[in-house]
Amino acid sequence: MKVFSSWSGGKECTLATYKAISQGHEVLYLINFISEDGERSRSHGIKASVLVLQAEAIGIPLIQVKTSWENYEENFKKVVRELKDKGIEGGVFGDMDLEEHREWVGRVCSEVGIKAFLPLWGIKAEKLIEEFLKLKFKAIVVATRLDKNFLGKVLDKALVRQISEIGSHPCGENGEYHTFVTDGPIFRKALKVTKGERKERDNVWFWDISADLQ
Repeated sequence: MKVFSSWSGGKECTLATYKAISQGHEVLYLINFISEDGERSRSHGIKASVLVLQAEAIGIPLIQVKTSWENYEENFKKVVRELKDKGIEGGVFGDMDLEEHREWVGRVCSEVGIKAFLPLWGIKAEKLIEEFLKLKFKAIVVATRLDKNFLGKVLDKALVRQISEIGSHPCGENGEYHTFVTDGPIFRKALKVTKGERKERDNVWFWDISADLQ
């Protein structure tokens, strides 16, 4: 099927996109929701321009939609309807175990008339991390509700074990941490990340990264 991928730049959406492609689906677009001023992603606080570069490194067009959280569903439906008119039949989502997320995705996609694909759903977090790393995807932590010293750390088994030992979800599904993927099997080119400032907003620490194509 011709599909889009709901895109944050992090590990789950990347792995879900990889799985969708592996299953024979044609991922034609990445959809990313950004702040109303167009500066940053709604989910991970990453610069919009960095996500554009990431999509360029992957080779799939990125559609960025400005929205508030209050108007998120309305704007989601609007852009998906536009893509449906272009032949899109489904959407790929990286949700794995939050039932309210799955219900929202299923409801909204049904109301727009497309199919929802959740290729990570029901797979244990530890197995997803293991698969992600075995495939040689590379990711770094760019946002966290935990210690700010997690910012900039490379995602590996040791880091996930450390996060799990303090009682957090291994994949950060409850917002404990977010990642930015820099390389892997769906990438045509790798990204080199440049460290920026560490900033705290609404009790979340963000790493204000820049990036270049390698």
